[in-house]
Amino acid sequence: MPELHEVLDGRRIGGPSVEVGDTVRVHVKVVEGGKERVQAFEGVVIGLHRPERLDGTFRVRRVTHGIGVERTFMFASPRIDKVDVVRHGQVRRAKLYYLRKLTGKAARIRERRTTRAPAAAKS
Repeated sequence: MPELHEVLDGRRIGGPSVEVGDTVRVHVKVVEGGKERVQAFEGVVIGLHRPERLDGTFRVRRVTHGIGVERTFMFASPRIDKVDVVRHGQVRRAKLYYLRKLTGKAARIRERRTTRAPAAAKS
């Protein structure tokens, strides 16, 4: 049987591809009583930890009714149904912990624009 460090040393293939500053909607499987349902958690990714590894995590922050809530998700968790990227944010930091102190418009993140391929010339 393989050792634990050998299993966790493997590389992650596939799964959600998120970056810091992205606004994501994480669909999490929640068990209440004997029933299981999917609950969405939407917020800004404020940090990644070892994203290329099997034991990597990402932290999502959202503000609900004036209270900031942060959840940490594992990339390879069986509890995550899917991860949708709502917006791509343009940031210049690896960790966005400074967002914890900001409220309202000051906590906005600029959207990263993707460049389009040049249009074919008409002849």
